[in-house]
Amino acid sequence: MQTTVRIEPNGSVSAVTVDARVLATIQDARPAVFWLDRPDAPTPELPEGPLDTQADLVVVGAGYSGLWAALQAAEDDPDRRIVVIEADAVGSKASGRNGGFCSASITHGIANGIERFPDELDRLQQLGRENLDGIEAAVARYGIDCGFERTGAIEVATAPWQLDGLREAMDVEVAHGEDVVWLERDAVRAEVDSPTYHGGYWHRSGEAMVDPARLAWGLADACRGHGVTIYERTALTGLERSGAAVAVQTDRGTIRASAVVIATNAFPSPIRRIRRLIAPVYDHVLATEPLTEEQLDAIGWRNRQGISDATNLFHYYRLTDDARATGGEGPRIVWGGYDAVYHFANRIDESLEQRDATHHILARHFLDTFPQLEGIRFTHRWGGVIDTCTRFAVSFGTHLDGRVAYAVGYTGLGVGATRFGARVCLDLLYNPDSPLLELDFVRRSPLPFPPEPLRWIGISLTRKALERADRNGGRRGLWLRTLDAVGLGFDS
Repeated sequence: MQTTVRIEPNGSVSAVTVDARVLATIQDARPAVFWLDRPDAPTPELPEGPLDTQADLVVVGAGYSGLWAALQAAEDDPDRRIVVIEADAVGSKASGRNGGFCSASITHGIANGIERFPDELDRLQQLGRENLDGIEAAVARYGIDCGFERTGAIEVATAPWQLDGLREAMDVEVAHGEDVVWLERDAVRAEVDSPTYHGGYWHRSGEAMVDPARLAWGLADACRGHGVTIYERTALTGLERSGAAVAVQTDRGTIRASAVVIATNAFPSPIRRIRRLIAPVYDHVLATEPLTEEQLDAIGWRNRQGISDATNLFHYYRLTDDARATGGEGPRIVWGGYDAVYHFANRIDESLEQRDATHHILARHFLDTFPQLEGIRFTHRWGGVIDTCTRFAVSFGTHLDGRVAYAVGYTGLGVGATRFGARVCLDLLYNPDSPLLELDFVRRSPLPFPPEPLRWIGISLTRKALERADRNGGRRGLWLRTLDAVGLGFDS
């Protein structure tokens, strides 16, 4: 065993006890995002010439929400002059650094949908299925080489107490038309072999795996093919009315636009209401070195499903498609989750993307899950920020008398839901008779988070209570029961 003392970014001191075998797996990992750390990654460029000063539509943010908004707007009306501005590079934040799970759910799962939108659930489920089909069709139409695979996903029980809850969840999914199959202990281990598995279910119809960075880069290329101008390294500095238009102020000049979509995810927005609705939470991830054939044989996983476990502080993991991307190198395991971290006062900073304590915990949990992979090394370690909200699913709004639309609060399931969110934003701007705008899911906003320090206290208490529930066989304590009673309960 080895104990290290770490000075956290907020100045606090933490002592971390690290098993030597865990340290060996992670000590050489690059502090970089695996998906973005590619020799063929596009270099951010500014279009030649001065910044456009007029546009029909300006989209702020070149992640999934912004790119889907720009692409669908261009498909709707090829004559629209569309400009996308991005403070960093296309797909460089949440869209390029997530786990690569692309879910059909737009409600952050059926359980959350039933809890908050029971009367609309079947309609929302259908919209989600259509949305995932739309993503697959766009990937094919534009030839986006992003490894889109409809593998489905398995949720596993890693403790006996989780089995009843998983069976109940599966029954609900089946009742709402989902293609789900139960896997007893031996059956789930035949799919992916871990001694920690007690059973689980395979959601075969509603999940795809995707290379997140390549999806973002491909969407950007599709946008450019429709004449959309994308300005990277161009930061929004202000937003205000300018007659009948909106003045979109940037660090490179001002663009007058007829309409604006704000797609900034968890990052600071000029719209004060957005800052009250969301809280940025850091998620952390590891990626292994390529697996050998012997290592693959040891764990199985031939059907390449995404996997998550049924704990409150859950892990998610999946295989990459490196054999396609590199011409023969074996797949890696991308392993993330568990320790979501909120920093006081909505703090976002690149220094928070690396967190030794969390990466060590993830590595230890990985070896507990796959002891047959003893000796494997992680090549990449990173973190990214998620925009969570109190209803744990995307919400919508407008600003400046309806000239600006936004979608925020995806809470980790935005890879798929962002396309739907972008569609709603465009309908808010251009199609007031859209049936989507009649949905309570679209019309109703989540409760805002309280101001600091209550925000930090509440989030911290909730995280600790979820951890305590996992240790106590899933039993939810007083704090979690209180949140459940007022409609703010979270169960991953």
